[in-house]
Amino acid sequence: MTYRAPVDDMVFTMAEVAGLQAVADLPGFEDAGADTARAVLEECANFNEGVVAPLNVAGDQHPSSLADGVVTTTRGFKEAFRQYADGGWQGIQHPPEFGGQGLPKVIGTACVEILNAANLSFALCPLLTDGAIEALLTAGSDAQRQRFIPNMISGKWTGTMNLTEPQAGSDLAMVRTRAVPQADGTYRISGQKIFITYGEHDMAENIVHLVLARTPEAPEGVKGISLFIVPKFLVNDDGSLGPRNDVWCASIEHKLGIKASPTAVLVYGDGKGDVGTGENGQAGAIGYLIGEENRGLEYMFIMMNSARFAVGMQGVAIADRAYQKAVAYARERVQSRDVAGSAGPVSIIHHPDVRRMLMMMRAMIEGARSLAYAAAARSDLGHHSPDAGVRRQNLAVYEYLVPIVKGWSTEMSVEVASLGVQVHGGMGFIEETGAAQFYRDARILPIYEGTTAIQANDLIGRKTVRDGGAVARALIAQVRDAASEFQADGNEDLVVIGKRLAAGADAYEQVVGFVTEAGKRDPRAVFAGSVPYLRLAGIVLSGWQLGRAALAAQRGLAGKQGNPGFLAAKIATARFFADHLLSQAPGLCVSIVDGAPGAMALDESAF
Repeated sequence: MTYRAPVDDMVFTMAEVAGLQAVADLPGFEDAGADTARAVLEECANFNEGVVAPLNVAGDQHPSSLADGVVTTTRGFKEAFRQYADGGWQGIQHPPEFGGQGLPKVIGTACVEILNAANLSFALCPLLTDGAIEALLTAGSDAQRQRFIPNMISGKWTGTMNLTEPQAGSDLAMVRTRAVPQADGTYRISGQKIFITYGEHDMAENIVHLVLARTPEAPEGVKGISLFIVPKFLVNDDGSLGPRNDVWCASIEHKLGIKASPTAVLVYGDGKGDVGTGENGQAGAIGYLIGEENRGLEYMFIMMNSARFAVGMQGVAIADRAYQKAVAYARERVQSRDVAGSAGPVSIIHHPDVRRMLMMMRAMIEGARSLAYAAAARSDLGHHSPDAGVRRQNLAVYEYLVPIVKGWSTEMSVEVASLGVQVHGGMGFIEETGAAQFYRDARILPIYEGTTAIQANDLIGRKTVRDGGAVARALIAQVRDAASEFQADGNEDLVVIGKRLAAGADAYEQVVGFVTEAGKRDPRAVFAGSVPYLRLAGIVLSGWQLGRAALAAQRGLAGKQGNPGFLAAKIATARFFADHLLSQAPGLCVSIVDGAPGAMALDESAF
């Protein structure tokens, strides 16, 4: 079964849920309306369906390999990446002055979804490069931006993010990689980094590593971390490649999923490069400071936020791929009679529980997609509105939504991919059917770029307690307004959606009150419910967006505008989400507000 990008749903979601026209009204985005979005997405779909998606199984069966310090990617990846870059896809939402296309994030987000659905392992290289570009655009000097960004947008070079070390996973205060300043303004970088996605590969002529390290006089903890550019090959003043830097791939990981993506252990300052030693025989790779010393984590968070949102889209993407495969199998697999008593065996899509599973998959995907696209539009308004107040308000909402998009969408993807295996029955457990690969690939998504608990802790600490719940309550007020609007519409499905959404808003508000009131008084009790809080927020906010989609679909049907089948399906999906997912909100509220004693009841020795 081949992948088909859901372009109609993407364009509808952008137009009716995310508010694409409001983005197209911003300065610089005048040509980025629905017609442009459809044209871009159709071209993106054609490329990824025809070139990238066919490499997905091959990458799983024949992963990247390492020999003598050289990583060779899956056959076909290098050529596909060249076509991807030549098509301008790496620069879809980056500034034209550096060779990008300058389209809004909301359109770029849909393109990211298509790429990741086509081939998650392949897409990780452009994803990390996008993050590196964002970091340099925000924190790099003019010279650094001019030297590195155009070549990354063109695909000649790629980018990485180097945070993790053997002793420093999520706790970056423990980073030990050293950066010793030199008289010429460079630094000598030495240490080891692990889990570096596309840290070494053969798809581009240079790799631009962004590396967290400590200078000799840096203070302890996260306040003493700086960020450096450490290219695989140094770059001469004329832009040509110079000597091989002292950064090498020691090994690549053997993983449960995303096998084609080389996850590298990188060693800095091992004496293997062509750059010799610095002052007083100081060994190490040559690095260039980004911004100011000791502000590295601040700068890296730019890249991390970009990557976290993109990983959320990976969740939507792999879930949609699993859903498409499950639907195709359910239509063709004949097994047992219909429970209503048909004469003979029927395809399993007739069976109520299979239908329930497929509807659960569909509803979760469309809910998460709607929330993510709405968040992307907030980012566009937050960065490009001429009104400072509008920028400030939308950026605050976007920042609040990022951990939800990342955490909710990725946890959702594992659930959906697991349902995809279940729809296949025993055949889903067999690798040859392909359903298992989506499950294996999805399993990393709630882990890397910050686990779900890290996203949930961020949602509590930085995004709810810090502002006293102001952004959360403003969103809840909008949810309540929408619930009232749906209930007043008169359509039976919308009335039920409004009822369920109103109950979800009540639960959400009660939880926000608990978090803000007890956040400092009893933090262990609050953080024990952090992941359920993130799930509740994801469900309620996704249900809100699906309700808005259903209202738009209902109006389309009433006005005889659009495809009736498509519009009816949008309403049915939103109704299912309301009955089967929004209905969970009150129970989640109980587990968050009252569940801490049970979570903390046992002494550590009792486990």
